[in-house]
Amino acid sequence: MGDVVLLSFGNPLLDISAHVEESFLEKYELKTGTALLAEPKHLPIYDELVKNFKVDYVPGGAALNSTRVASWLIGKPNKCAFIGCVGKDENGNILRQETERFGVVVPFLEDETTPTGTCGVLIRDKERTLCTNLGAANKYNISHLHSPKIQEIVNKANLFYGTGYFLTVSPDSALDIGKHAAKTGKTFLFNLAAPFVIQFFFEQLSALLPYVDILFSNESEAATFGEKMGWGTDIREIARKIGELPKANQNISRTVIFTQGPKATVVFRRGVISEYKPIPLPPSEIVDLNGAGDSFVGGFLAGLVLGKKEEECIHAGHYCASEVIRRSGCTLPEKPAFEWKA
Repeated sequence: MGDVVLLSFGNPLLDISAHVEESFLEKYELKTGTALLAEPKHLPIYDELVKNFKVDYVPGGAALNSTRVASWLIGKPNKCAFIGCVGKDENGNILRQETERFGVVVPFLEDETTPTGTCGVLIRDKERTLCTNLGAANKYNISHLHSPKIQEIVNKANLFYGTGYFLTVSPDSALDIGKHAAKTGKTFLFNLAAPFVIQFFFEQLSALLPYVDILFSNESEAATFGEKMGWGTDIREIARKIGELPKANQNISRTVIFTQGPKATVVFRRGVISEYKPIPLPPSEIVDLNGAGDSFVGGFLAGLVLGKKEEECIHAGHYCASEVIRRSGCTLPEKPAFEWKA
């Protein structure tokens, strides 16, 4: 693990993905295109999916998806590492093996009493609805982060990435990493992840934001943040105002990146708003949108690991998203077809 440049942290999950009817979503009171943590009424979903639908099992969790994609595009093993908690079970073994297959170092915390987390990925008309039972992912704790093995990786890495989902599990770990990055002049990247994070974990998010150097979000999360702050819902204005919020490491100006599906990606950096168009695809080529945002971040992270400029990192993100949405779930072809500029 001596070559690790990027350390990501998050909730490792095994995605159970299936195409469902609207009636299935209505049965469990789920709204198309949303992401939520499973309540007791949602727990039968996973068995019902396996029993009644054709399902795909894919390693998941937003931060892990991005890290796998980054390592795939980099094309060299051991540049990326990921920490989180899994159960000591078969699903945990599958997650580890599939992630290592992409060249990612995975020193997971293992919980012997709780099963590996799962995420129901419910696909309807190419939109995905995510219902997550965190399981062992919810057991991550800062003592694992502070262990000598993980601290060795922390000290060697110069890029750190996490998502808002992790704030429901171990916000103190996220804050610890953010403070380390600010203190050492390293880069801390973070993703708002889902509207519910902003709505219900705003205190934890607010404590972390001063340490965030590069912030990712999609348009719905950005609008939710704007509404929460009383800024309205204009995406460009929200990007600017987040970029100008107080920052711990003032030597690095905050970059804010908002994806908008097929619409232009909005970027705020050093006082300037820029827009970058994603790769256009005919609707007939799109299989489902699960993992589109995660894969965009993965491409961007790969560019940073390789020392590329921001514009090329964004193009790499758009490329990775275009590959993933043409496949079922956050899966990838064997080799990337992206060519970096010299």
